[in-house]
Amino acid sequence: MVACPVLILTQSSILALLAIAVDRYLRVKIPLRYKTVVTPRRAVVAIVGCWILSFVVGLTPMFGWNNLSAVERAWLANGSVGEPVIKCQFEKVISMEYMVYFNFFVWVLPPLLLMVLIYLEVFYLIRKQLNKKVSASSGDPQKYYGKELKIAKSLALILFLFALSWLPLHILNCITLFCPSCHKPRLLMYIAIFLTHGNSAMNPIVYAFRIQKFRVTFLKIWNDHFRCQPAPPIDEDPPEERPDD
Repeated sequence: MVACPVLILTQSSILALLAIAVDRYLRVKIPLRYKTVVTPRRAVVAIVGCWILSFVVGLTPMFGWNNLSAVERAWLANGSVGEPVIKCQFEKVISMEYMVYFNFFVWVLPPLLLMVLIYLEVFYLIRKQLNKKVSASSGDPQKYYGKELKIAKSLALILFLFALSWLPLHILNCITLFCPSCHKPRLLMYIAIFLTHGNSAMNPIVYAFRIQKFRVTFLKIWNDHFRCQPAPPIDEDPPEERPDD
């Protein structure tokens, strides 16, 4: 139970990034119908679905896919009696088969590859719109897609930082499973673990500095709940920034 929360939170981060990527794709693919497709109710359903799925994936070791049987066999092989003594360390209790075959190969790597494909398609659609020859009186689409391009670049940066932070640890897990005799420097393992923790610290900074709406929202939360001073309202997209037909 101590080892599972990090799995839940990691999975929720991945699914949230995937949901955001799909949202940005819809913003540039169907801009005129976006608000009728992505309603607040559907957004709430997507968020709740991501968290439910994250709990299912993260708590799977609690349902039996863990190292308990291996610990019991080793306990009996040593001639010990009674209940086995279990060290509450991640690699001692969490199965590497689960971490590699189920967590990495099913719930980490495919979503990351899917997000890469989605953002490539987003950049292609935006560039396609920006390269269109438009008259001087129809600059609104240019402004809209230019703004979307800036947001997409920021989110792609967040995706890159996430992959850079988490892939080293998963690669080391693969080495542990497929090459048990291979030596893994302890320092290298510590660096990989530090990167995963550092990613959680990097995300708010990147969001705040790269995306204006996140920055304004963070300031609003800070002023409303910590300084008890109402912040100015968040500006929505003005009508002139919306794309034409």
